[in-house]
Amino acid sequence: MRIAIASDHAAIDLKTALAEWLHEQGHEVSDLGPAAGESVDYPDYGYKLATEIAAGRVERGVALCGSGIGISIAVNRDSACRCALVNEPLSAQLAREHNDANVIAMGARLIGPEMAKACLAAFLATDFGGDRHVRRVGKLGTPPALTHAQ
Repeated sequence: MRIAIASDHAAIDLKTALAEWLHEQGHEVSDLGPAAGESVDYPDYGYKLATEIAAGRVERGVALCGSGIGISIAVNRDSACRCALVNEPLSAQLAREHNDANVIAMGARLIGPEMAKACLAAFLATDFGGDRHVRRVGKLGTPPALTHAQ
C-alpha cells in the first residue's frame, strides 16, 4: 500500500519509527517531513498530507503531532480526507470500518511507539464496512448549508 506520513517537530521520533515499521511491513512510504527537530507548524504538514491523499498519490496517511489534535484538524480541512484521531486499536479499526477513514492521526506525547504500531496495524488491516455506513460517510464530504438561530 502507498502511505504518506507527516508530523511536526514533536513527533519526529514517532514518525521515524512508524515509517521504518511500515517499510518492514512491505508498504511504500512517502515521508513528507520534517526531517529535523526544528520547530515547525503542524498545519503545513497536515496540508501536505491532505494534498497527497486528495491527488490520489497515496492510499492512506499517517498524521502525527504532539497531541494529534492540531494536525488532524488540518488534514480534515480537505474534503477528500477523513482523518481520525485514535489512541488505541479499536478506535483505529472502527475509523476504517464505520467511517472509511483514509488518514489516522496520533499524538506522540500521548501514545508510545508500540501502541502506535498496534493502532496503525488495525487501521491498515480493516476494510470499510459499507452497507449502512455508505450513506453516512457520503454526508462527510461537503456539508449542507448551516443555519444559525438568529
